[in-house]
Amino acid sequence: MRISHKRKVQLKLQKQTPVFAELATKAAPKKVAKAETVKAAPVAKAEEAKKVVKAAAPAVALTPKQQQVLDIVVKNAEGLNPKGIGLEAGQEDAKAASWATGALKKLTEEGLVERIQLAGNKVLYKAI
Repeated sequence: MRISHKRKVQLKLQKQTPVFAELATKAAPKKVAKAETVKAAPVAKAEEAKKVVKAAAPAVALTPKQQQVLDIVVKNAEGLNPKGIGLEAGQEDAKAASWATGALKKLTEEGLVERIQLAGNKVLYKAI
């Protein structure tokens, strides 16, 4: 095939793409998120609420690595960076941050860990 013919075919396909995108968005049902309200509890019941939250957390299927990272983050209430989490898990200095990031990404998606962006590229993770 000549290059000019390939370009024409690609241009035709790109022109059709927005039409298909509109059809897909119209056909897809919209999901509505329901907000849950939480009432303030007395101090004695606050500890029970934490136990309930911790009991609910394992309902999400976590790998052993993700569970280990979650335990480290929960243990350090002030927050840790990925390198600190990896070092505490016993990883080498060079691999520590990359070892922890995959598990931290999954935990933030599940809502078990909060990601806090600091100045520049510095990030802390805290348990919710």
